[in-house]
Amino acid sequence: MSKITGIKSVDFKIKAFGHGVVNWNGPTSLSNEGKTVDNHTLPKLRGYTNLTGKIKEETGYKYKKEATDINFKETPLYISQNCIRHHLFKEQAFDLHYADKQNVDEVLASLTGLIRGYVIPSSQFKRTSPLLIEDFVDQLGNGNFEQFGQAGERDSSSFFSKTTFGDTQYEAYGSISIEQLQFISLDNKFDRASMVIEDTQGEELAQKVTDFIQSLDNSREPKAVFHDNYVRKGTIFDIGETGILLDETAIDILINTTLQMLQDLAIKQAKGYMYVDKIEVDYNDSNKMMRIKRSPDEVSSNKGNLNYAVYFEGKDVK
Repeated sequence: MSKITGIKSVDFKIKAFGHGVVNWNGPTSLSNEGKTVDNHTLPKLRGYTNLTGKIKEETGYKYKKEATDINFKETPLYISQNCIRHHLFKEQAFDLHYADKQNVDEVLASLTGLIRGYVIPSSQFKRTSPLLIEDFVDQLGNGNFEQFGQAGERDSSSFFSKTTFGDTQYEAYGSISIEQLQFISLDNKFDRASMVIEDTQGEELAQKVTDFIQSLDNSREPKAVFHDNYVRKGTIFDIGETGILLDETAIDILINTTLQMLQDLAIKQAKGYMYVDKIEVDYNDSNKMMRIKRSPDEVSSNKGNLNYAVYFEGKDVK
């Protein structure tokens, strides 16, 4: 069995700056002078629980923490990967509301179809996203407790509080899988069809995908190639899937586009903001997933003469 060689993933480390909270967790039940209150709003904090761990033996009641009982180094502020993905693909964030099996080809030939991934409930067509993004985790811990009061008559119900933040500095890691990016399945043999095609639709769809990728960089000539039987390398039987395989140039254009989108990412909402300052990239040809995190001295920051790994090949059906 021949070994698959080449760039298996493009991993990256992100450094971002901001101020305030952009991703709230909502009202949280906490304790105030021994009484449970629901008028405190918390941002997303990694590893935080509102329970002290103490239990009242007679009733089994679990005691809750005070609003000020937070260690921002042990439970740091973070922006969830779902929030990041929403803003990264904000222009197409709501397009899937209108997608069905009649127009799924329009979805496939887009950044949503090729990078973000999708599931269309009415038909169960789906494409797994090749893009993995971890949560953006704050490194500074500039959190504080703020008490607020509503205008008008003052009583206990008119007061509320929030955990807020000053300046923030985030770190995050991510990866783009070449195997998941390069192949588009067009049949349900292995229950992962991006869509199911009719007799003559394969070549047309491949051209549509090619045209879209070329629109991202008109100076290059990418190819999306249709075949009736793409087989994963190393399998025992030459039984594969009808599908489309992206060539080296098409993959490279999509990689560069995604990295540029990440570099340009900025979020402004909920009285806070965040923007990406710097991205470090690793064209990873090893089997060490996310080596940029654990083995930074082995990073290949430039693609150089390396090619992207090829996981599938078209074979005639016997």
